[in-house]
Amino acid sequence: MPSSQDRMPLIDMKGIGKRFGGVTALDDVDLHVTAGEVLAIVGDNGAGKSTLIKILTGVYRPTSGTMTMAGEPLQLNDHSDAIDRGIDAVYQSLALADHLTPSANLFLGSELTRKVMGVTLLDNRRMRQEAERVLQERLGVRLRSMDVPTSSLSGGQRQAVAIARAVYNTDLKVLVMDEPTAALGPQETARTLKLIQAVRDQGIAVIVISHSLDDVFEVSDRIQVMRRGRLAGVVNTRDSSITSVLGMIVGATDQAA
Repeated sequence: MPSSQDRMPLIDMKGIGKRFGGVTALDDVDLHVTAGEVLAIVGDNGAGKSTLIKILTGVYRPTSGTMTMAGEPLQLNDHSDAIDRGIDAVYQSLALADHLTPSANLFLGSELTRKVMGVTLLDNRRMRQEAERVLQERLGVRLRSMDVPTSSLSGGQRQAVAIARAVYNTDLKVLVMDEPTAALGPQETARTLKLIQAVRDQGIAVIVISHSLDDVFEVSDRIQVMRRGRLAGVVNTRDSSITSVLGMIVGATDQAA
């Protein structure tokens, strides 16, 4: 299989800069990720990780630089534009309505309906069936019950519901995950890393922001290190080590792959 360097990037961001008034958040940063790859982005707080990802997901517009998707110019005016192009994100908060069931969360804002004697009603049965199908077929997850509030689920199960909501859109090409294993125990962390691998195995590009280098080395194909708003380096995970990546984070070494 060709390496990520040999394949055309699905997303290619070049020379990205972002200023907020007199503050430079990003300075000449590149990023590329290919289909079916997990790219981890690491760095200390304030390194520019979140700003870079918010540009990719349409939340911010770059001050400078260019973006392409599959070789075509990519211009995003807002997050809706990103979703329309197949780019979505699962943030640390997960943005789930805890009092709703898993299926209600999966279809929140895009509920399935049916007509009964001319009256439009929610099609709860179909939404439940679709939620079960997506969780099982796309993520390999089967919940013990679909009729419980999402608040009663474990951390890993809640992650599965949030990911299922994103991948339910069959046009999803890029999934960004922000600190997906934060506050999870070892077993739930392992389950979440398997979810990430399941998404990658469907040919979707996954970008993971994480402070856990153990998790990063477990699940990623490449690691991009950010430092003080700039790109400190990119390494192939299998050819690197936690020690060398830590050196890049603190500025002891610079490296690019």
